[in-house]
Amino acid sequence: MILANVRQHLTRDDAQLALRLIARGSSDAIEETEVTLRDQGIDALLDDPRLYAGLMVAGQGAHASFPLFAYVVVRHALRDVGEGDRMLADYVASILLHFGLGTRARRVSDSDDETYTTLAELSGALESADAQRSFLVRAHLGNYALWLSGVFPEYIETRRWRKGGPDLDYYETMGRRGFTLAADHRLAAQHGLTALFEAAAARFPVLRQALNNVSDALLFPRHHSPEKLMRQVRMEAKWMLS
Repeated sequence: MILANVRQHLTRDDAQLALRLIARGSSDAIEETEVTLRDQGIDALLDDPRLYAGLMVAGQGAHASFPLFAYVVVRHALRDVGEGDRMLADYVASILLHFGLGTRARRVSDSDDETYTTLAELSGALESADAQRSFLVRAHLGNYALWLSGVFPEYIETRRWRKGGPDLDYYETMGRRGFTLAADHRLAAQHGLTALFEAAAARFPVLRQALNNVSDALLFPRHHSPEKLMRQVRMEAKWMLS
């Protein structure tokens, strides 16, 4: 099950690399950053804009662990669109870490053999008689909708224009539905996940926009299309009006 626990898995090596990337060789900056780490904890380092910059341009940034890189990139992107909740950054980074491996994005859990390729297929499996599976399917509906619409918006837009596929608003509706249903499930309360899923449902458009920005800047920076331009124009207009 995907949890908001990426920061919990960061190591001492991650903290030391973050310190060096922030200091960039300055002895004074190293001392200052060590004090910050000791007094305020690693969150203060993870939020430092110099860390994101270091990961992007410094040679040492290539040695960052995937959890460190994913969390800092997601946290930076979310703060850029006005979302400051660390729990949500942790959760979205966790989705990237899990879904980026093999076929995990198409399965509701690591141990589940059944695969789903569309949100419609997942919707059809929501009312499982097994409470645990029903809960996992609900959460996965939200996760998968966010993954597809956040990381692969051009694929969705291209299919919409060329083959009449669903648009990004459909993925948003389905994602919010999945997270809302997951929050309402009794197992969410038992696992302490109700607040997380409620926040993910309420903030889904912001989470998607942040991932769109990550995708545009880091994953597909050289891809240009009319669909991409129109999506960016629509989102810019939406944010100006919000």
